[in-house]
Amino acid sequence: MRRRIASNVSLMLLDRGAQVLVGLGVVAILARALGTENFAAFQYAQSIVFIGASVALICGGEVVVPRLVALGDAAAQHRLLAHVFRLRWLAACGGYLLVGAFLAASPHAGPSWGPALILGLGILLREPSGAVIAWMQAHTHNRPGVYVNLASLTLKAAAVGALAWAGIHAANAYALAVVAEPVLAALLLALYYRRRMPYGRVRHDPALTRQLFHDGSLFWISFMLMMGARRVDQLLLRPHVPTTEFAAYAATVQIADNFTTVATILASGIAPLYIYARGECGAAIRNILKLALLLTALGVLGAGALIGLAPWIVHWLYGAAFAEAASLLRLALMVSPLVFADVGLTVLAVYLRRPRWIAIKWGIACAATIAVDWIAIPHYGAEGAILGYAVASAITTLFGLGMWCHAWRTVR
Repeated sequence: MRRRIASNVSLMLLDRGAQVLVGLGVVAILARALGTENFAAFQYAQSIVFIGASVALICGGEVVVPRLVALGDAAAQHRLLAHVFRLRWLAACGGYLLVGAFLAASPHAGPSWGPALILGLGILLREPSGAVIAWMQAHTHNRPGVYVNLASLTLKAAAVGALAWAGIHAANAYALAVVAEPVLAALLLALYYRRRMPYGRVRHDPALTRQLFHDGSLFWISFMLMMGARRVDQLLLRPHVPTTEFAAYAATVQIADNFTTVATILASGIAPLYIYARGECGAAIRNILKLALLLTALGVLGAGALIGLAPWIVHWLYGAAFAEAASLLRLALMVSPLVFADVGLTVLAVYLRRPRWIAIKWGIACAATIAVDWIAIPHYGAEGAILGYAVASAITTLFGLGMWCHAWRTVR
């Protein structure tokens, strides 16, 4: 069993690592192929879709996987998954409509209409088909899901690269290439599930739907607040700065996000064996602090190295047109160790099953981001947006430390 867990964790780390590398490569190609104006429009569209996609995160794996594990009968599992799919599909439709409503209301969304509506199709595919991923996780059989993700990532990278090689500069064409990833993933997951599970119509049970919605609502709210806190800065920044400055900031965010994703990858690999598997609560809580300190140290070391290389990284990835991003990247990297610390401390809320803590934390962080950006962006532009990012990161880290101190006092 231990070997199987280690194998699944290794596959998960391979999957997340591939996402980081392909993500960086795709963004670099987009920046060079689209130029600053089209790249800015594309990134603005992605930010809108990113926030809209959070609406589809209802009834996540935290709710579905334990229920599937408790259901030994395949037909009962299929019945549950059918209700999960319907709930996620309805939420995804709501998310897509939210994207359209924002585009219609925003006076700055003109060039982003096409890319946003195309990229938004991924909202209708990712989370509903993700019910199959939850089914695989419940059976500790993640290998097929990882292969599906790697295949779809390969298709996206190949499609984006082919467009760039052909000299295409239309943002809509690249949006179609990017959305090819969730299309292929949803198709492969559906084929895999259909071959291995009873496949028939399931009668709708309103009581089960309400229960799934209720049990997943706190995690859902947490995810929406978290994704809002991470992307609302770009929506607030766009009306106040020139296109070149917005493009530089968007490029900075892409690099910083991919760097801080390393913390999530490490935490996902370390936590199952060294925290979740601990029977004694005190030992697990001590290990969470050690994990947070380790991640913070790695964040400091990594940020220090990247700060020195910032001009070279920006030039190598994006080209000379994005030189302005180097100074912004340095500022964002100075904040990134706080994100590493927060990732480690968030494991505590997951271990203790306290989704309310996560919802409160991200609610405060989202409100702080909006407040700081609202004041700072008109005066300082992109640097004001980074100030909002710094304040939100400091708040989430301090909140995590408060959670840890409270938990430690409880078990002592």
